[in-house]
Amino acid sequence: MPDRKPASERTPKKELTYIEKVWHTVAIVALLVVAILIARVAFNVLLMILAGALISVYFHGLGDMIERKTKWNRKICMSISVVGSFLILFTLLYVMGTTIQGQIAILSESLPQTINNLKVRLGEGPIGSKILEYFGNDNTDKLFSTAQSFFSTSFGVLGNIYIIMFLGIFFTTSPSLYKDGIIKLFPEQNKPMARKVIDRTSQALKGWLKGMMLSMVLIFIMISAGLSIIGIPVALVLALLTGLLKLVPNFGSLAAMIPGVLLALTKDLNTAIIVALLYIVSQTIVSNIVTPLIQKKMINIPPALTIISQVLMGVLSGVLGIILAVPLLSIIIILVDEIYVKKINREEDDEVGRRTVDSD
Repeated sequence: MPDRKPASERTPKKELTYIEKVWHTVAIVALLVVAILIARVAFNVLLMILAGALISVYFHGLGDMIERKTKWNRKICMSISVVGSFLILFTLLYVMGTTIQGQIAILSESLPQTINNLKVRLGEGPIGSKILEYFGNDNTDKLFSTAQSFFSTSFGVLGNIYIIMFLGIFFTTSPSLYKDGIIKLFPEQNKPMARKVIDRTSQALKGWLKGMMLSMVLIFIMISAGLSIIGIPVALVLALLTGLLKLVPNFGSLAAMIPGVLLALTKDLNTAIIVALLYIVSQTIVSNIVTPLIQKKMINIPPALTIISQVLMGVLSGVLGIILAVPLLSIIIILVDEIYVKKINREEDDEVGRRTVDSD
């Protein structure tokens, strides 16, 4: 083996000039910007894939229930699940469409007048005047511009709804094809872990979806019945809005309560308080009693993490990101648990075992 040359005899590295360093820096920054832009586009695509997977989970969950009840062939049960779901949806839209459309027209006409009346009442008191003064300045423009930029990213959801539905149908027709394809990407020693992650993710998404759908239905029934008894107009639309906003944990309940309370203020303050209590009680019953009983297989996520994930996803991907924040966070927690936490725990247990053997 030849001897290495002394450090003094080695060819010195050529130092970059100032211009070359500038161009290298510019190239690195440009590559980072391109990578971030590609990652953002790819992230929205991943959210669409996740939404399609949730639709597939719904179809398979309903198909599993039909198969358990009837003992029919799997393909027949899945056909009933897919076709029956679309038929029920179209039937509800046909039966309730006219009523909902009329109530939406009434709400769009009455709500601006309700807000103006509320401004007049607030202006009668010193605290209300301060509130109106605050929102009457440039803060109002900032608020509306923020809301506009926040919801502008959600318009793409309507344009991509067909892609999400088709993805859900494709995932439903041949789930093993995609599952096996993902597992094949891993080396042989990691295939069991990949299979376990996919199974845990499927169970978690199924639990979240089951609890969310039942919560939406119960909220719709409770709010529509309560507002109808109180005598609030457009109760059906308000209940439907509340049920849909149940998809957005924490913030959705608060947003759904605002139009109902505003319409109740057109009658009197006591009615508004009763309506607010109706929303609070119904949301409390569903969130703290019904949903935990259903979502037993769902990952227990700390509330602070849920809010943080919603804010981040809302900034990145709009409404679709907020809706999918909880299932996406569940997937991340499962991945961290299987890939990192359990590995660390096994290494610690092995270290403790070795120390025990050595001490003996």
